[in-house]
Amino acid sequence: MRILACQIEIPFINTARAREAHVARLVDLISARLEDDSADLVLLPELSTIDYSRESFLLLDALAEPLEGPTFRAFSRLAQEFDVFVCFGIAREGGRGRYISQVVVDPEGLYAGHYDKLHLAQFGQSIEKYYFIPGDHLLVFEVGEVRVAPLICYDMRFPELARTLCLKHGVDVLLHPVAFAKDVTDYTWHKFVTTRAVENQVYFLSLNRAGEDYGASCFCPPWVDGQVKETTFPNEEFLAVVEIDTATIAEARQEFPYRSDKLDNYHLLKVDEIL
Repeated sequence: MRILACQIEIPFINTARAREAHVARLVDLISARLEDDSADLVLLPELSTIDYSRESFLLLDALAEPLEGPTFRAFSRLAQEFDVFVCFGIAREGGRGRYISQVVVDPEGLYAGHYDKLHLAQFGQSIEKYYFIPGDHLLVFEVGEVRVAPLICYDMRFPELARTLCLKHGVDVLLHPVAFAKDVTDYTWHKFVTTRAVENQVYFLSLNRAGEDYGASCFCPPWVDGQVKETTFPNEEFLAVVEIDTATIAEARQEFPYRSDKLDNYHLLKVDEIL
């Protein structure tokens, strides 16, 4: 399986027309790359259609859009043309409020599903809780024989979520679209990527937006050591194809049996307290 990871530049956008012009540029950029290098899935970052800022969030009346709105239609045409899944981030207008969402379009250009960010951050440069509401469901979809699931930015900090997706729902690849600014959380970002990949023995693709204060997207295989390492992107706009090898997943799980050695329920263990 091949994923085209699109670490894209996202300017400040203040109107729906500007948002649609930005998406049109992205479609042209991705199309040009897919004409030279095939992929099975295209991934874009968290909120890939708007700037991540308070100034932008104050304009959500104009910038938020429905599930199958203009951005969906643009990426639907791209998906059909290149026979590829597309997973993109939008500020989604929903029935109860607005969500930070990743929407998946299948190779026929049809809606395949969406995931709404479960955990909304409220520290560092994050101000999400003022403007968005959390989701209430997971999303798992298949690309060929590979099971894939998205989680969004701050979701990574909660190991129970990744564990549930991987062990209960059989996910092989975690897609992690983010808007990771170089703030107090940046130091631990890649460490979490490696931990989530290795502890669950899956591929983990953490995809940021481009820019001096962003960039540094990270792709981690199900095992790392002195020879096998994570791949890190530069800060500027960068499109790269990363490979998912199911044999590598199977080999890691066989050689290092973390998953089969785990206990069924740690909550049931007796605790000897020394007071």
